[in-house]
Amino acid sequence: MDMDTSAFQAWVREAARLITEQAGRLTDLDAAIGDGDHGINLRRGFQAADEMLDKSEAETPGAVLQTVGRALISKTGGASGPLYGTGFRQAGKALADVTEVDAARLGAALEAAFKGIQQLGAAREGDKTLLDALGPAVTAYQVAVEGGADIPAATRAAADAAERGLAETVPMLARKGRASYLGERTIGHEDPGAASTTLILRALATVAAGEAP
Repeated sequence: MDMDTSAFQAWVREAARLITEQAGRLTDLDAAIGDGDHGINLRRGFQAADEMLDKSEAETPGAVLQTVGRALISKTGGASGPLYGTGFRQAGKALADVTEVDAARLGAALEAAFKGIQQLGAAREGDKTLLDALGPAVTAYQVAVEGGADIPAATRAAADAAERGLAETVPMLARKGRASYLGERTIGHEDPGAASTTLILRALATVAAGEAP
């Protein structure tokens, strides 16, 4: 099953719903090792993205993701806006102007998002950032597709890998961003960016499976 423009719009709306629902938890995680505004900022950004999609004439999946990227960069605030905005914009560019996205092309888009965020943030897996959820997710997705999985199965594998990656951030020492200034105090806490990334990937899997509300 390929994903069309409406499926990508549904992904963004489901992500916005989950981010809004979990904004308090994300903010609590960030309060422990950061500025305490991650959930608030990301909720604002995704709600703006949802509203911008309603007003836009995005006719392709790539255009949807580009629109979301612009909204997140302009409305989110903090470090997460540029990072997530860049990720969505790079994913959108990878999709180009196709109207139907197959499993392989979706994988390429996810990888483009990872590389864009990695380059902008100058981070790598193990630094206790959102990449610790996104990296394993991209790898798991690609392994699943190479094994013959369709988009619903591959996105589920990606979301599950992101969950595991999130759990693995707990014993890590933060090496990037505001959290890095706290040193060993960051050990023992989930990374808020990895937590929000997991929600976004879970939203993708939910929509791909046809289970979105």
